[in-house]
Amino acid sequence: MPPAKKRARAYDPAKIRTAVLTQLGHVRPAVRALTDEQLALPTRLPGWTVRDLAAHVTMAVESVSRNLDREEPAKAELTLLQWPFATAARADDIADGTRDLAAAHPDLDALYARTGERLTHRLADAPGDRLLATRTGAMTLADHLVTRTVELVVHTDDLNAAVPGLDIPFDRQALAACTRLLADALAAKAPGGSTEVRIPPYAVVQCVEGPRHTRGTPPNVVETDPLTWIRLATGRVTWQDALAEAKVSASGERADLSGLLPLLG
Repeated sequence: MPPAKKRARAYDPAKIRTAVLTQLGHVRPAVRALTDEQLALPTRLPGWTVRDLAAHVTMAVESVSRNLDREEPAKAELTLLQWPFATAARADDIADGTRDLAAAHPDLDALYARTGERLTHRLADAPGDRLLATRTGAMTLADHLVTRTVELVVHTDDLNAAVPGLDIPFDRQALAACTRLLADALAAKAPGGSTEVRIPPYAVVQCVEGPRHTRGTPPNVVETDPLTWIRLATGRVTWQDALAEAKVSASGERADLSGLLPLLG
């Protein structure tokens, strides 16, 4: 896991809590309306059906309530900027748990209802600095909630991609937090100031070793939209395909990010 050499940006805890609940609220009615045939469709996650993916969304959110129910760990083990690089080690366990959850809960709407109610209740009086013993390492509740925006936004996009005509909306705060965390993770993975990565309207970061830009237009610039950036950072689309489809623009000899992506396993 590469060290986070820069301090993580600040996130408004109240807005992040609202964003998590709002995005979960966007997904629930869309899942409720899916037919058995749609739930059986494959997704871009190998071996996962839409039903598996829909169940996984609740698992990702339930981790907040579940860890608040557990004893508080003695100390933090994971910073927010280290989290993206710690996820790959748990991939197999998460996949197995997801399939078990989907099989055990055929009524997905009831599962979503219980998950949302528990989260709302547990967040009512939980302080942001409360430590949680998450799968990837002990971290604060405030930081863990920011990571939940990544889970929710990424998997909302996965669901939209899997089901023709599905168009689950994205909460603006959730999309912004997801974009910013993944952009900052890139800067932590490849520290430097030679390349500017622009993801309007949410993030601009400097990264990659080399001559530092000081004024005017930087010599190395990458620009893309939030969803394309999230897909690149999570391996849903390759750098080469994004370039070929004009979803990303890159100028300068240090603007090729293909060797740094994806960020999440």
